[in-house]
Amino acid sequence: MIMIWLTSCSETKQVTGTEKPNIIVILADDLGYGDLGVYNDESKILTSHLDDLAKSGIRFTNAHSPSSVCTPTRYGILTGRFAWRTDLKKSVLWAWDKPLIEEDRETLPKMLKKRGYNTANIGKWHLGWRWKDKDGNYINDTIPIGNYGLKGRNDLYQFIDFSKTIDGGPMEAGFDYYFGDDVPNFAPYVFIENNKIIADLDTLKPGSMYGGPGPMSSGWDLTKVMPTITKKSVEYIEDQAQEENPFFLYFALTAPHTPIAPTKDFIGKSKAGLYGDFVTEVDWTVGQIIDALNRTGQLDNTIVVFTSDNGSPQRDGEKMGGKTGSVKKYGHDPSRPFKGMKADIWEGGHRVPCIVSWPSKISSGQVSSQLFGLNDLMATFTALTESSDKSSQYEDSQDFSDVWLNKETSPVRQNLVHHSIQGMFAISEGPWKYIEGKGSGGWSGNPDEKSGFTLPEGQLYNLETDIAEQNNIYDQHPEIVEKLSATLKMYRKQGYSNPNMKK
Repeated sequence: MIMIWLTSCSETKQVTGTEKPNIIVILADDLGYGDLGVYNDESKILTSHLDDLAKSGIRFTNAHSPSSVCTPTRYGILTGRFAWRTDLKKSVLWAWDKPLIEEDRETLPKMLKKRGYNTANIGKWHLGWRWKDKDGNYINDTIPIGNYGLKGRNDLYQFIDFSKTIDGGPMEAGFDYYFGDDVPNFAPYVFIENNKIIADLDTLKPGSMYGGPGPMSSGWDLTKVMPTITKKSVEYIEDQAQEENPFFLYFALTAPHTPIAPTKDFIGKSKAGLYGDFVTEVDWTVGQIIDALNRTGQLDNTIVVFTSDNGSPQRDGEKMGGKTGSVKKYGHDPSRPFKGMKADIWEGGHRVPCIVSWPSKISSGQVSSQLFGLNDLMATFTALTESSDKSSQYEDSQDFSDVWLNKETSPVRQNLVHHSIQGMFAISEGPWKYIEGKGSGGWSGNPDEKSGFTLPEGQLYNLETDIAEQNNIYDQHPEIVEKLSATLKMYRKQGYSNPNMKK
């Protein structure tokens, strides 16, 4: 039986015409464009709640994560700035890395707090912390971020005093409340509330459990992570129904990222193996959020954005184990109709599902092909809660509020920069996509080089006629390559891509 929580609230908010909207951003982890039925008519996964959410508002078909991997996307969403402008030029933050968001950086929760919002982050963080030793010194201040092979990294926990507060996390980034497990496959394996762990780390992760080595609380169960953070989010929504101020909830899911850990209620619910079952649990979670908003009278005046931090790795792993195989063996393609997967510079790495619902303001049943980046949420929410003038201050974020409110049909963005796990750049403009390099830019590198053929120095695709990026026409259009290459170099050199940027 599927889990249902039927808690209720005795009081609900009475929405007025001038009330600022509540905002919920639900960020799935490693969910592919082709996982949702509303995006893929051949999907082997039932996603009825997400399909209904798409029908209630706008479904974007050309939305992109700021990166094809986790940490840089989360930085881009919360700051409106590409993470490759920081010290993280490729890859992600690894276990025990220091914070990526600068202390003085304006963030989405900081901005909304100035406008009277209560703010919360529930779920995955993966943007770094400052861990203290017994003397209160930070153990990771001098460690280079993003260096997976750093000698001694996995032993750093031995120098940490876990009884002390953890700095540099969601609270310092502007959230009033945090609850989550940071990263499910990194130590410490424990829930964190605000800036303290909430259970004793009295054992070490067994080798049979998925994830990196390190301390764990007894009884830690990977299958309980999603239900726990879902319940916490529902409770937060119910609590906010009693408050006068609007709220912002950044609900960062841990699914369907490995460890593939659906609860027993969802095993066998899809036709795409355990990965598909975990996506089914994601759909259930979204249903719980919508139900809580509806029960508390907040649904009509709440903006709900559902999206993913990057494409799917297309894996179907043994439950909580490290062995993985392709989910495509079930006839399900999480990237359909695109080439590539998570980490890649190809579309499957960064083109993501993106649904925006706001029943009182956004017309239902819309489908938009506008080029949209998740880094645009910063400027859009700024405009919706104050004025569009303020939205021009973010380096790589542009205001889509008029598109959401059906006041604008012409393109907002002229182009958009993409980035892969290996630091490869690409830029889309009109029908064209220029990639500054060979191969995928991801885990697979450039397998075509082994074929013996001489490849062009870069890649150029016409996405209007070749959405699957099968025909590299780099050598056929040198004028387009030159133009897009120059634009990309300009954006990197000048420090911003927003044409409305006020310096």
